[in-house]
Amino acid sequence: MMVLTPAAQKFVLHWGEMGQAWGINRTMAQVHALLFVSPESLDAEEISLLLDVSRSNVSTSLRELITWGVVKRVHIIGERRDRFEALKDPMETFRVIMAERKRREMDPTIVLLEHCVADANTGGSNDEYTREQLEKMLEFVRMVTAWYSQVDHLPTPALHALFQGGALMARLFRAKPVAAESSEAEAGIPG
Repeated sequence: MMVLTPAAQKFVLHWGEMGQAWGINRTMAQVHALLFVSPESLDAEEISLLLDVSRSNVSTSLRELITWGVVKRVHIIGERRDRFEALKDPMETFRVIMAERKRREMDPTIVLLEHCVADANTGGSNDEYTREQLEKMLEFVRMVTAWYSQVDHLPTPALHALFQGGALMARLFRAKPVAAESSEAEAGIPG
């Protein structure tokens, strides 16, 4: 059975807290974190013991993580129990989570905003300001979704380069990050 090292324990606890901040159940996030740092697949009983949470809570979390696509069931010949493992590549995990969040959050928001704009169009002059605001929000959500679709089709090395090129992109658009400005000034680099 895996031993939860101090580093792994810190990560699991922090990931659980971050999960809550992102609107995800703490135990679900901790199960994901544990499987991410585990060198081998784990069964639900092992997860329950390592995290000191109920078996039913682990089962519920595993089902949801499988639905999200960040954990998969692993079968080992000769073992009766299902074992589980997380995606190990952070970039792939990011891609899967973003796709699922788009499907669960952004797509329904676009549909709702389209209906709200249509309703506001029939409301007359009383709904004019509301319609304008809703149209702005709809345009923004569509733009973010279109951006995501473009980024999602990039090969992994290009996506890495995009993330690492944030400072260059900020310079390109003349919006320097504060940390970059101070380090450039210290190095004598003109802005």
